[in-house]
This record gives sequence, C-alpha cells and structure tokens, in this order.
Amino acid sequence: MTTTNTMQTRTSAKAHKMSPPRYQSITSDRMGIVTLPENAGSVRVIAGEYQGAKGPAQTFTKIDVFDVRLNARGRVEFTFPARHNLGLLVMKGDIAINGTHAAAHDLAVFENAGERLFIEAESEAHLLVLSGEPIDEPIVQYGPFVMNSAQEIQQAFADFASGKFGHLDD
Repeated sequence: MTTTNTMQTRTSAKAHKMSPPRYQSITSDRMGIVTLPENAGSVRVIAGEYQGAKGPAQTFTKIDVFDVRLNARGRVEFTFPARHNLGLLVMKGDIAINGTHAAAHDLAVFENAGERLFIEAESEAHLLVLSGEPIDEPIVQYGPFVMNSAQEIQQAFADFASGKFGHLDD
C-alpha cells in the first residue's frame, strides 16, 4: 500500500531537537471529537485537526493522531496532504482501506499516501490513524537517543554521563 508520489517541501525537526523537554497532559476531555454521520462512529483528535476539531497535542512538525471508532458498516474519509506518510493500526475489528481488507493487529503503512483515504468497517472497529510530514533528515538511533549523526549520539551519551540531562533528588 505505497505510492511513489514525492514532494520536496519538508519541515525541519533538527532545528527543534535540543528544545527543553516538556510534559503535555492530554486527557480525553481535552481532545476534539467528531461524531460521524449516520451512526458511523467517532473520531477523537489527539493531534492535528479533523473537520474543524483540533487535538491538544503540541508538536514541532505537522502530524495528525486520530483515535477512530467505527460501528459495523460505518464509514469515514480522511484527506491528508499528498506528501504525508501515513500509518493506520487496526486495534479491533475488520475494515476496508480504499477497498483493501485489513483486520485486527494489521498495520497499514503508506508513503506519500495521496489525499484521500476511505475506510469502511466490516465489523465494529477501533483504529489509530497517524499522519505526518516527512522530516527528510538522517536518523541515527542508539539506546534511548535519536539524533542526526553518530557524533551527536556520542555527545548525547557524554552529556548524559556528565549530568547535563538533570538529576532526580532522593
């Protein structure tokens, strides 16, 4: 389920990676919610926006995180920018994604997914829909650290060892 449509407009995450960490209290009562027509179900918006409902999560790059619950035969349509990557996790039930079957525990991944995604529930379903603009930067991961180069990983370990990440008082 991939396409090859590409665009070069990207958001820079590198500029924000050394920002101070912060906690976000994202509770159900703060999430935007859209009740779908014809008793199809609902979409809770954790990040991004869907049909005017906005999620409370603050992000450095453009992402959407939707908690979707569909009743049997319920339908929902999403429109994403063509350059976004998309992941759809089926947590419960059976669905059709643009006519292709997916079942519980399936993860559909789309690169440059295009603008429209049609989902129809074959049975009661619970989905997690994740969409984001590619950051188009090198990624190096080691242990708990994710950086852009091996040198930055080494610096992160040195900073951690020297206490620059802070400490917890006894």
